[in-house]
Amino acid sequence: MIAWRRIFPGSMPLNRDESNSTTKRIAVIPGDGIGPEVTREAIKVLKAATSGQRPQLEFTEFDWGADRYLRDGTTLPQDAVAMLRRDFDAILFGAVGDPRVPTNKHAADILLGLRAKLDLYVNLRPVELFDAALTPLRNRSTNDVNFVVVRENTEGLYVGMGGQFQRGTPHEVAVQEDVNTRKGVERIIRYAFQYARQHNLSRVCMSDKSNALTFGHELWQRVFSQVKDEYPDIESRHLYIDTLVMEVVRDPTQFRVIVTCNLFGDILSDLGAQLAGGLGLAPSGNIHPGRISLFEPVHGSAPTIAGKNIANPAGAILASALMLDHLGLAPQAEALRKAVRTAVREKHTTIDIGGTLGTREAGDWLAEYITKNPG
Repeated sequence: MIAWRRIFPGSMPLNRDESNSTTKRIAVIPGDGIGPEVTREAIKVLKAATSGQRPQLEFTEFDWGADRYLRDGTTLPQDAVAMLRRDFDAILFGAVGDPRVPTNKHAADILLGLRAKLDLYVNLRPVELFDAALTPLRNRSTNDVNFVVVRENTEGLYVGMGGQFQRGTPHEVAVQEDVNTRKGVERIIRYAFQYARQHNLSRVCMSDKSNALTFGHELWQRVFSQVKDEYPDIESRHLYIDTLVMEVVRDPTQFRVIVTCNLFGDILSDLGAQLAGGLGLAPSGNIHPGRISLFEPVHGSAPTIAGKNIANPAGAILASALMLDHLGLAPQAEALRKAVRTAVREKHTTIDIGGTLGTREAGDWLAEYITKNPG
Protein backbone atom coordinates (compact mmCIF):
# COMPACT_ATOMS: atom_id res chain seq x y z
CA MET A 1 0.00 0.00 0.00
CA ILE A 2 1.25 3.48 -0.88
CA ALA A 3 -0.23 6.32 1.13
CA TRP A 4 -1.11 9.77 -0.20
CA ARG A 5 -1.88 12.89 1.81
CA ARG A 6 -2.26 16.55 0.88
CA ILE A 7 -1.13 19.28 3.25
CA PHE A 8 -2.64 22.73 3.00
CA PRO A 9 -2.89 25.68 5.43
CA GLY A 10 -3.93 24.68 8.95
CA SER A 11 -2.82 21.07 8.65
CA MET A 12 0.48 19.51 9.71
CA PRO A 13 1.99 16.12 8.88
CA LEU A 14 2.79 13.47 11.42
CA ASN A 15 6.28 13.40 12.84
CA ARG A 16 8.43 10.92 10.95
CA ASP A 17 9.04 9.05 14.23
CA GLU A 18 5.34 8.15 14.22
CA SER A 19 5.85 6.19 10.99
CA ASN A 20 7.41 2.75 11.14
CA SER A 21 10.87 2.15 9.72
CA THR A 22 9.43 0.43 6.65
CA THR A 23 8.06 3.73 5.31
CA LYS A 24 9.87 6.43 3.36
CA ARG A 25 8.07 9.74 3.52
CA ILE A 26 8.19 11.90 0.41
CA ALA A 27 7.26 15.59 0.43
CA VAL A 28 5.76 16.51 -2.94
CA ILE A 29 5.93 20.11 -4.21
CA PRO A 30 4.32 20.10 -7.70
CA GLY A 31 4.69 23.88 -8.09
CA ASP A 32 3.73 25.74 -11.26
CA GLY A 33 3.13 25.29 -14.98
CA ILE A 34 3.78 21.73 -16.11
CA GLY A 35 5.16 20.85 -12.67
CA PRO A 36 1.91 19.28 -11.39
CA GLU A 37 1.44 17.33 -14.65
CA VAL A 38 4.86 15.69 -14.75
CA THR A 39 4.94 15.15 -10.99
CA ARG A 40 1.63 13.30 -11.18
CA GLU A 41 3.10 10.91 -13.72
CA ALA A 42 6.30 10.46 -11.72
CA ILE A 43 4.28 9.41 -8.69
CA LYS A 44 2.24 7.03 -10.85
CA VAL A 45 5.45 5.35 -12.00
CA LEU A 46 6.96 5.35 -8.50
CA LYS A 47 3.88 3.53 -7.24
CA ALA A 48 4.29 0.91 -9.93
CA ALA A 49 7.98 0.43 -9.11
CA THR A 50 7.50 0.08 -5.35
CA SER A 51 4.09 -1.60 -5.10
CA GLY A 52 4.04 -4.44 -2.59
CA GLN A 53 7.66 -3.83 -1.56
CA ARG A 54 9.44 -2.58 1.51
CA PRO A 55 9.98 0.15 2.34
CA GLN A 56 6.66 1.69 1.38
CA LEU A 57 6.47 5.20 0.00
CA GLU A 58 4.15 7.76 1.57
CA PHE A 59 3.53 10.97 -0.37
CA THR A 60 2.47 14.28 1.18
CA GLU A 61 1.70 17.16 -1.17
CA PHE A 62 2.33 20.82 -0.38
CA ASP A 63 0.68 23.67 -2.27
CA TRP A 64 3.74 25.94 -2.42
CA GLY A 65 3.82 27.76 -5.72
CA ALA A 66 2.44 30.74 -7.61
CA ASP A 67 -1.23 30.07 -6.79
CA ARG A 68 -0.52 30.04 -3.07
CA TYR A 69 1.75 33.08 -3.30
CA LEU A 70 -0.85 35.09 -5.21
CA ARG A 71 -3.55 33.99 -2.79
CA ASP A 72 -1.92 34.82 0.54
CA GLY A 73 1.69 35.90 -0.06
CA THR A 74 3.22 32.64 1.15
CA THR A 75 6.36 31.42 -0.56
CA LEU A 76 8.18 29.06 1.78
CA PRO A 77 6.37 28.91 5.14
CA GLN A 78 8.43 29.89 8.16
CA ASP A 79 8.50 26.40 9.68
CA ALA A 80 8.84 24.54 6.38
CA VAL A 81 12.55 23.72 6.54
CA ALA A 82 12.43 22.42 10.12
CA MET A 83 9.33 20.37 9.30
CA LEU A 84 10.89 18.86 6.18
CA ARG A 85 14.05 17.91 8.06
CA ARG A 86 12.04 16.37 10.87
CA ASP A 87 9.30 14.56 9.01
CA PHE A 88 10.52 13.58 5.54
CA ASP A 89 13.15 11.48 3.81
CA ALA A 90 13.13 13.22 0.41
CA ILE A 91 11.42 15.94 -1.62
CA LEU A 92 9.97 15.36 -5.10
CA PHE A 93 9.78 18.74 -6.80
CA GLY A 94 7.96 19.72 -9.99
CA ALA A 95 8.90 23.21 -11.16
CA VAL A 96 8.38 26.82 -10.14
CA GLY A 97 7.97 29.93 -12.25
CA ASP A 98 4.84 31.75 -13.37
CA PRO A 99 4.36 34.82 -15.59
CA ARG A 100 1.83 36.15 -13.07
CA VAL A 101 4.80 36.70 -10.72
CA PRO A 102 7.19 38.73 -12.91
CA THR A 103 9.74 39.11 -10.10
CA ASN A 104 9.85 35.31 -9.71
CA LYS A 105 10.09 35.93 -5.95
CA HIS A 106 8.14 32.82 -5.01
CA ALA A 107 10.33 30.62 -7.22
CA ALA A 108 13.55 32.01 -5.73
CA ASP A 109 12.26 31.70 -2.17
CA ILE A 110 11.06 28.14 -2.63
CA LEU A 111 13.70 26.45 -4.75
CA LEU A 112 16.81 28.49 -3.99
CA GLY A 113 15.60 28.78 -0.41
CA LEU A 114 15.37 25.02 0.02
CA ARG A 115 18.76 24.50 -1.62
CA ALA A 116 20.39 26.96 0.76
CA LYS A 117 18.50 26.23 3.98
CA LEU A 118 18.76 22.45 3.62
CA ASP A 119 22.41 22.87 2.52
CA LEU A 120 21.87 20.84 -0.65
CA TYR A 121 25.38 21.50 -1.86
CA VAL A 122 25.42 18.92 -4.68
CA ASN A 123 23.48 19.42 -7.88
CA LEU A 124 23.80 16.08 -9.64
CA ARG A 125 22.83 16.10 -13.31
CA PRO A 126 23.33 12.87 -15.29
CA VAL A 127 23.62 13.18 -19.07
CA GLU A 128 22.70 9.93 -20.83
CA LEU A 129 21.73 9.46 -24.46
CA PHE A 130 18.97 6.82 -24.73
CA ASP A 131 18.62 6.85 -28.53
CA ALA A 132 21.28 7.93 -31.04
CA ALA A 133 18.57 9.57 -33.16
CA LEU A 134 18.01 12.20 -30.44
CA THR A 135 21.46 13.77 -30.34
CA PRO A 136 22.37 16.66 -32.66
CA LEU A 137 25.91 15.24 -32.84
CA ARG A 138 26.78 13.35 -35.99
CA ASN A 139 27.61 9.64 -35.88
CA ARG A 140 27.32 9.29 -32.10
CA SER A 141 26.03 6.19 -30.31
CA THR A 142 24.32 5.88 -26.94
CA ASN A 143 27.67 4.94 -25.41
CA ASP A 144 29.27 8.19 -26.54
CA VAL A 145 27.12 10.61 -24.53
CA ASN A 146 27.15 9.33 -20.97
CA PHE A 147 28.55 11.54 -18.21
CA VAL A 148 27.44 13.34 -15.08
CA VAL A 149 27.79 17.00 -14.13
CA VAL A 150 28.45 17.63 -10.44
CA ARG A 151 27.52 21.27 -9.90
CA GLU A 152 28.24 23.21 -6.71
CA ASN A 153 24.78 24.24 -5.58
CA THR A 154 24.96 26.72 -2.70
CA GLU A 155 27.72 29.22 -3.52
CA GLY A 156 29.11 31.14 -6.48
CA LEU A 157 27.20 33.87 -8.26
CA TYR A 158 23.84 32.45 -7.18
CA VAL A 159 24.07 33.48 -3.50
CA GLY A 160 22.53 36.87 -4.26
CA MET A 161 25.30 39.04 -2.81
CA GLY A 162 25.71 42.41 -4.47
CA GLY A 163 23.63 45.45 -5.24
CA GLN A 164 22.81 48.31 -7.55
CA PHE A 165 23.85 51.94 -7.24
CA GLN A 166 21.95 54.79 -8.91
CA ARG A 167 19.56 52.30 -10.47
CA GLY A 168 17.72 53.55 -13.55
CA THR A 169 20.16 56.39 -14.20
CA PRO A 170 22.88 56.67 -16.85
CA HIS A 171 25.41 56.17 -14.03
CA GLU A 172 23.97 52.91 -12.75
CA VAL A 173 26.41 50.36 -11.33
CA ALA A 174 25.43 46.71 -10.70
CA VAL A 175 27.65 44.38 -8.67
CA GLN A 176 27.12 40.62 -8.36
CA GLU A 177 29.57 38.84 -6.10
CA ASP A 178 31.00 35.37 -6.69
CA VAL A 179 31.33 33.55 -3.37
CA ASN A 180 33.69 30.58 -3.08
CA THR A 181 34.60 29.10 0.30
CA ARG A 182 37.25 26.53 1.04
CA LYS A 183 34.62 24.31 2.67
CA GLY A 184 32.23 24.59 -0.26
CA VAL A 185 34.82 24.00 -2.95
CA GLU A 186 36.47 21.09 -1.17
CA ARG A 187 33.30 19.21 -0.38
CA ILE A 188 31.94 19.37 -3.95
CA ILE A 189 35.26 18.28 -5.46
CA ARG A 190 35.54 15.46 -2.95
CA TYR A 191 31.96 14.39 -3.72
CA ALA A 192 32.82 14.19 -7.43
CA PHE A 193 35.75 11.85 -6.78
CA GLN A 194 33.73 9.74 -4.36
CA TYR A 195 30.88 9.52 -6.86
CA ALA A 196 33.31 8.42 -9.57
CA ARG A 197 34.79 5.73 -7.33
CA GLN A 198 31.40 4.50 -6.15
CA HIS A 199 30.10 4.18 -9.72
CA ASN A 200 33.29 2.75 -11.22
CA LEU A 201 33.89 5.81 -13.36
CA SER A 202 37.52 6.33 -14.27
CA ARG A 203 37.77 10.06 -14.97
CA VAL A 204 37.03 13.34 -13.19
CA CYS A 205 37.41 16.70 -14.91
CA MET A 206 37.30 19.95 -12.94
CA SER A 207 36.41 23.11 -14.84
CA ASP A 208 36.88 26.74 -13.81
CA LYS A 209 37.97 30.07 -15.28
CA SER A 210 40.96 30.71 -13.04
CA ASN A 211 42.88 32.42 -15.83
CA ALA A 212 40.39 35.30 -15.57
CA LEU A 213 38.75 34.82 -12.15
CA THR A 214 42.09 34.84 -10.41
CA PHE A 215 40.90 34.85 -6.80
CA GLY A 216 37.82 32.68 -6.48
CA HIS A 217 38.77 30.12 -9.09
CA GLU A 218 42.39 29.96 -8.04
CA LEU A 219 40.92 28.46 -4.87
CA TRP A 220 39.29 25.77 -7.03
CA GLN A 221 42.69 25.08 -8.62
CA ARG A 222 44.49 24.64 -5.30
CA VAL A 223 41.80 22.47 -3.72
CA PHE A 224 41.48 20.25 -6.79
CA SER A 225 45.24 19.77 -6.88
CA GLN A 226 45.21 18.60 -3.26
CA VAL A 227 42.09 16.43 -3.30
CA LYS A 228 42.93 14.56 -6.51
CA ASP A 229 46.04 13.10 -4.89
CA GLU A 230 43.77 11.20 -2.49
CA TYR A 231 42.24 9.34 -5.45
CA PRO A 232 45.18 7.90 -7.43
CA ASP A 233 42.90 5.29 -9.01
CA ILE A 234 40.91 8.01 -10.82
CA GLU A 235 42.28 10.00 -13.75
CA SER A 236 42.01 13.72 -13.00
CA ARG A 237 42.02 16.57 -15.46
CA HIS A 238 41.43 20.31 -15.53
CA LEU A 239 39.93 22.35 -18.38
CA TYR A 240 38.92 25.98 -18.51
CA ILE A 241 35.17 26.23 -19.01
CA ASP A 242 35.37 27.63 -22.55
CA THR A 243 37.62 24.77 -23.59
CA LEU A 244 35.42 22.26 -21.81
CA VAL A 245 32.21 23.21 -23.63
CA MET A 246 34.00 22.95 -26.96
CA GLU A 247 35.39 19.54 -26.05
CA VAL A 248 32.04 18.22 -24.79
CA VAL A 249 30.55 18.97 -28.20
CA ARG A 250 33.57 17.76 -30.16
CA ASP A 251 34.05 14.49 -28.28
CA PRO A 252 31.80 13.75 -25.28
CA THR A 253 33.37 10.31 -24.84
CA GLN A 254 36.25 12.02 -23.00
CA PHE A 255 34.10 12.73 -19.97
CA ARG A 256 32.60 10.71 -17.14
CA VAL A 257 32.36 13.08 -14.16
CA ILE A 258 32.64 16.85 -14.53
CA VAL A 259 32.74 19.03 -11.41
CA THR A 260 32.38 22.80 -11.56
CA CYS A 261 30.91 25.88 -9.94
CA ASN A 262 27.26 26.87 -9.69
CA LEU A 263 26.98 29.06 -12.80
CA PHE A 264 29.13 26.94 -15.08
CA GLY A 265 27.39 23.76 -13.93
CA ASP A 266 23.99 25.26 -14.69
CA ILE A 267 25.00 26.14 -18.24
CA LEU A 268 27.01 22.99 -18.92
CA SER A 269 24.27 20.62 -17.77
CA ASP A 270 21.75 22.26 -20.12
CA LEU A 271 24.22 21.80 -22.96
CA GLY A 272 24.58 18.18 -21.92
CA ALA A 273 20.83 17.74 -21.82
CA GLN A 274 20.56 18.97 -25.40
CA LEU A 275 23.22 16.49 -26.51
CA ALA A 276 21.16 13.73 -24.88
CA GLY A 277 17.82 14.61 -26.48
CA GLY A 278 16.57 17.76 -24.79
CA LEU A 279 15.50 19.09 -21.41
CA GLY A 280 12.48 16.79 -21.35
CA LEU A 281 14.82 13.89 -20.55
CA ALA A 282 17.01 15.68 -18.01
CA PRO A 283 16.82 14.88 -14.28
CA SER A 284 18.62 16.49 -11.36
CA GLY A 285 19.19 15.85 -7.70
CA ASN A 286 19.82 18.56 -5.11
CA ILE A 287 21.67 16.48 -2.56
CA HIS A 288 23.27 16.55 0.85
CA PRO A 289 24.56 13.01 1.38
CA GLY A 290 22.85 11.31 4.31
CA ARG A 291 20.20 14.03 4.71
CA ILE A 292 16.86 14.92 3.18
CA SER A 293 17.43 15.94 -0.44
CA LEU A 294 15.35 17.34 -3.31
CA PHE A 295 14.85 15.84 -6.78
CA GLU A 296 13.44 17.63 -9.82
CA PRO A 297 13.41 17.65 -13.62
CA VAL A 298 15.64 20.27 -15.21
CA HIS A 299 13.09 21.67 -17.66
CA GLY A 300 11.37 24.28 -15.52
CA SER A 301 7.69 25.22 -15.45
CA ALA A 302 7.17 25.80 -19.21
CA PRO A 303 3.94 27.79 -18.69
CA THR A 304 3.17 28.05 -22.42
CA ILE A 305 2.48 24.31 -22.65
CA ALA A 306 0.91 23.81 -19.21
CA GLY A 307 -2.42 22.00 -19.19
CA LYS A 308 -2.10 20.73 -22.77
CA ASN A 309 -1.07 17.15 -21.93
CA ILE A 310 2.07 17.43 -24.06
CA ALA A 311 4.82 17.89 -21.46
CA ASN A 312 7.40 15.13 -21.31
CA PRO A 313 7.26 13.36 -17.91
CA ALA A 314 10.55 11.49 -18.44
CA GLY A 315 12.70 14.10 -16.70
CA ALA A 316 10.54 13.94 -13.58
CA ILE A 317 10.57 10.14 -13.68
CA LEU A 318 14.35 10.00 -14.07
CA ALA A 319 14.63 12.48 -11.19
CA SER A 320 12.49 10.07 -9.19
CA ALA A 321 15.05 7.37 -9.99
CA LEU A 322 17.76 9.58 -8.48
CA MET A 323 15.54 9.95 -5.43
CA LEU A 324 15.21 6.17 -5.12
CA ASP A 325 19.00 5.87 -5.35
CA HIS A 326 19.31 8.38 -2.51
CA LEU A 327 16.84 6.36 -0.42
CA GLY A 328 18.83 3.16 -0.95
CA LEU A 329 16.35 1.64 -3.42
CA ALA A 330 18.74 0.97 -6.30
CA PRO A 331 16.77 -1.91 -7.94
CA GLN A 332 13.61 0.19 -8.12
CA ALA A 333 15.62 3.13 -9.46
CA GLU A 334 17.04 0.98 -12.22
CA ALA A 335 13.54 -0.26 -13.06
CA LEU A 336 12.53 3.36 -13.76
CA ARG A 337 15.57 3.96 -15.94
CA LYS A 338 15.05 0.74 -17.86
CA ALA A 339 11.44 1.70 -18.52
CA VAL A 340 12.40 5.15 -19.83
CA ARG A 341 15.17 3.70 -22.03
CA THR A 342 12.69 1.22 -23.51
CA ALA A 343 10.03 3.86 -24.04
CA VAL A 344 12.47 6.17 -25.83
CA ARG A 345 13.84 3.36 -27.99
CA GLU A 346 10.35 2.15 -28.96
CA LYS A 347 8.91 5.70 -29.20
CA HIS A 348 6.26 5.30 -26.50
CA THR A 349 6.89 8.93 -25.64
CA THR A 350 5.64 12.47 -26.01
CA ILE A 351 6.02 14.28 -29.31
CA ASP A 352 9.14 16.27 -28.37
CA ILE A 353 11.28 13.13 -28.67
CA GLY A 354 9.50 11.42 -31.54
CA GLY A 355 6.50 9.73 -29.96
CA THR A 356 2.77 10.31 -30.24
CA LEU A 357 1.64 10.03 -26.60
CA GLY A 358 0.38 12.69 -24.25
CA THR A 359 1.80 13.31 -20.80
CA ARG A 360 -0.71 11.03 -19.07
CA GLU A 361 -0.48 8.33 -21.70
CA ALA A 362 3.32 8.28 -21.52
CA GLY A 363 3.10 7.89 -17.76
CA ASP A 364 0.55 5.10 -18.16
CA TRP A 365 2.83 3.23 -20.57
CA LEU A 366 5.81 3.49 -18.23
CA ALA A 367 3.81 2.39 -15.20
CA GLU A 368 2.41 -0.59 -17.10
CA TYR A 369 5.87 -1.55 -18.38
CA ILE A 370 7.30 -1.52 -14.86
CA THR A 371 4.38 -3.54 -13.52
CA LYS A 372 5.01 -6.19 -16.17
CA ASN A 373 8.82 -6.01 -15.84
CA PRO A 374 9.59 -5.46 -12.14
CA GLY A 375 13.19 -5.12 -10.96
